[in-house]
Amino acid sequence: IVEGDAVSAIASPKLPRDLPGVLTTQQVEALLKTPDTSTPAGLRDAAMLELLYASGARISELAALNVESISWSERTLRLWGKGSKERIVPLYCRALDVTRLYIEEGRPELLARAKRRDLATGPHPLLISARGNRMSAAMLRRRFHTLATLAGIPADIAPHAMRHTFATDLLEGGADLRSVQELLGHASLSTTQIYTHLTPDRLKRAVAQAHPRGE
Repeated sequence: IVEGDAVSAIASPKLPRDLPGVLTTQQVEALLKTPDTSTPAGLRDAAMLELLYASGARISELAALNVESISWSERTLRLWGKGSKERIVPLYCRALDVTRLYIEEGRPELLARAKRRDLATGPHPLLISARGNRMSAAMLRRRFHTLATLAGIPADIAPHAMRHTFATDLLEGGADLRSVQELLGHASLSTTQIYTHLTPDRLKRAVAQAHPRGE
């Protein structure tokens, strides 16, 4: 007879972790070219996709964006992640240009067609629907699937794949794991480390460069 808690000495089983799905370079390029930028909705879709790929944002974080979330002078995007944790992510020039075009031309047209006007004071929702309302995460997710289908991407690819692709491409390009962790807003480095399984070439290069017998 054991007086103490015997169960506490037993290690809990480790559940297998599925590797996240990522898009190929060709798939990303096809997806980014899909929106019809001659229309206000197409300009919005183009901004949505560029911001997903440029920032690694979750779809819920994208839905919460306001026009004021972008710092044009600093070229950064302010995101609010899980637990209301704030993080600042730099944006590349193309993402800024596409988003600026949407804000200056597409967004006002969507508001005008919906007979809506911006409030005098913010915040002003960034991604809006044809009715002039903020698009929810569910609406953005449906729009992403529509665009992905048009781009010839498998139907089971979710918007989160853009986040995975963002992380994988950064690591492949030589970014360190800590920086990627910060950009993704991961509380634990172990969460970010799953992406190292997707970048064997990067690991091979690291060994070749750093190991005394790596040549």
